[in-house]
Amino acid sequence: MWFIVALLLVVIVVLTYFLITLPAPTPNSQATSTTTGTETTATSTNTVVVIDAPKSGASVPKTFTVTGHAPGTWYFEASFPIEVRDPSGLMAGTGHATALSDWMTTAQVPFKADITVTGYSGPATLMLKKDNPSGLPQNDGSTTIPITVQ
Repeated sequence: MWFIVALLLVVIVVLTYFLITLPAPTPNSQATSTTTGTETTATSTNTVVVIDAPKSGASVPKTFTVTGHAPGTWYFEASFPIEVRDPSGLMAGTGHATALSDWMTTAQVPFKADITVTGYSGPATLMLKKDNPSGLPQNDGSTTIPITVQ
């Protein structure tokens, strides 16, 4: 019996040592975006999201479609959320991107989303958000582009 107690004590001490000495992971949700003639590429923590439409700075109607490619890790149950926010950060519209092919991969997966904006016109931010059912901050990810809602 004493042998088991001593063994458990040693295991606890070893695990505690590793928990204390290993550095904690730090979330990095910094995102940058670049626009070329045909697509907007947004990079967020080694993740590339390609937005085919709308282009960065585009004028869009109150109902519009977002298309592009995102890594399979952005999807949960084949979708991820998209938001439209006004300059003060208030939600003006929402939608969900739906995977157009197998999403259970780390490779790029094409998506399509129908977005509806209600009660707002003017400059806005289109925000694509990595679906994060865990709620853990280290699993967050997002990218944004400016648009104008007509």
